[in-house]
Amino acid sequence: MSTSSATAGEAGPAPGHERLRRVSLAQRALGRPAAGALIIVVFVWIVFSILSIQTGNPVFLTHAGTLSYLDVAAQVGIVATAVALLMIGGEFDLSIGSLVGFAGIVIGIGVTEFGMPVWAAILASMVLTTLLGVVNGIIVVRTGLPSFIVTLATLFIIRGLTVVMTALITNITFIPIDRARIAADPIAGFFNWGQVIVINGQRGELKVSILWWILIALIGAYLLGKTRFGNWIAGVGGSAQAARNLGVPVARVKIALFALTAFSASVLATVQSMTFFSADVLRGRGLELDAITTAVIGGTLLTGGYGSVIGAAIGALALGMARIGIVFADINSDWYFVSIGTLLLVAVVLNNWIRRRFAGLR
Repeated sequence: MSTSSATAGEAGPAPGHERLRRVSLAQRALGRPAAGALIIVVFVWIVFSILSIQTGNPVFLTHAGTLSYLDVAAQVGIVATAVALLMIGGEFDLSIGSLVGFAGIVIGIGVTEFGMPVWAAILASMVLTTLLGVVNGIIVVRTGLPSFIVTLATLFIIRGLTVVMTALITNITFIPIDRARIAADPIAGFFNWGQVIVINGQRGELKVSILWWILIALIGAYLLGKTRFGNWIAGVGGSAQAARNLGVPVARVKIALFALTAFSASVLATVQSMTFFSADVLRGRGLELDAITTAVIGGTLLTGGYGSVIGAAIGALALGMARIGIVFADINSDWYFVSIGTLLLVAVVLNNWIRRRFAGLR
């Protein structure tokens, strides 16, 4: 009796076995937030590859073309990681573009007007810009106002003060920085390095912006996916009250995210200032929309609680490909905005469909 029962137990299915669902590797991959962005970036690459070949100028497919659109993508990607984390945390920062202009001007004025070493001006810029991010976070947390409104206001305040400060101190809005001082500085080299790569007679330049982008994206992905703070970010964005009930320091998480976003703006401003040997109050204009666009293309929800740092990086890559691909394909540059709007709309629809269809499959 016991033998037959044991045999039957071995041969028969475990209780509930018929209710288990087998999930393929492809389904699990599609269940990730970055899946839609990856599909889009592959599509964009194919489209502009075909267009560049048809025009008889297939530079887009060469290493020089690849490095070109990677550099353009990096200009957005450096801040996209922090913006994605902030959005996953349920907040927005529309002031990030003005923070880039502010950070660059602090470097320019510090070096040219106050005679500071380049490294000291960079440090001062990063500290002051990060403090402005902290101010953004404190205002949002203390007042309970939507971050969209708060940072829209600080966008205008910071940009206006940057212009006024620059005009009062220098009487100009564009500040050249001595190349020799940048070349001699021990820290500046980390922000203006470049390596020319020649293959089959074609010259391409691997710029330091690309390396900063990759480094920041990897750190952001680790932070979100492998740390307790990453869990706090997703929890705060999903339900701040529920996270608070579980002991998550909601206010500190949000303020830290605003500070991180501002710090990323200062990194981008430093790269631009050291690369172009100048500071300009106009830098960073429109960057806030590009950054939010990359995060949305990457699968981040506007409502918070769900998203991907890697997806944001892929979204930045899609924007870079579109901007450079249009140039290489000899298309009127005005079509860039049409292409970005189309990518954004398609990404939202695709990401929503993927999330409904596959997000529950793990």
